[in-house]
Amino acid sequence: MAPKSPLPNLFFFLLLIFSAFSAAIASGKLRSRRPCRRLVFYFHDILYNGENAANATAAIVGAPAWGNTTVLTGMNHFGDVVVFDDPITVDNDLHGTPVGRAQGFYIYDKKEIFTAWLGFSFVFNSTEHRGSLNFAGADPLMNKTRDVSVIGGTGDFFMARGIATLSTDSFEGEVYFRLRADIKLYECW
Repeated sequence: MAPKSPLPNLFFFLLLIFSAFSAAIASGKLRSRRPCRRLVFYFHDILYNGENAANATAAIVGAPAWGNTTVLTGMNHFGDVVVFDDPITVDNDLHGTPVGRAQGFYIYDKKEIFTAWLGFSFVFNSTEHRGSLNFAGADPLMNKTRDVSVIGGTGDFFMARGIATLSTDSFEGEVYFRLRADIKLYECW
């Protein structure tokens, strides 16, 4: 008995794949998605430098052996761990009415370039927003914009997921910076 040719099976398999792909395109599952909610906030970070305890919203809590906890280390701040409790505003005015707090930490994680890893939450306490949004991701600080993941939320943002595009709106040396967070949620409940 002669062996069967695999061509009919291969043809059937390719036809099946093509049909599934065509159905996905027709149903819209492969089209780009639009955000179900978009928000823009600013958060203001004032790092403790040994003299500004009354105004500081962030502090170095870990430093490498050659560093200390009042001045950021050299080598792109590699090894510094900073915790923060920064005010969130709807505009870029530090003295504007806060709608919540950005609470979390950043770790300067690379010697060669100026970059950090972020893990933080926006905890809202305004009449417009209640609950929290949680973020995590790499922050290559020298890029004009960088994306971090929105990995969940509570209250008005229950189980929200999406992307936050961060950009440095202002900075004053190593003591103050303001980030603009353009948040696009793709899963809203």
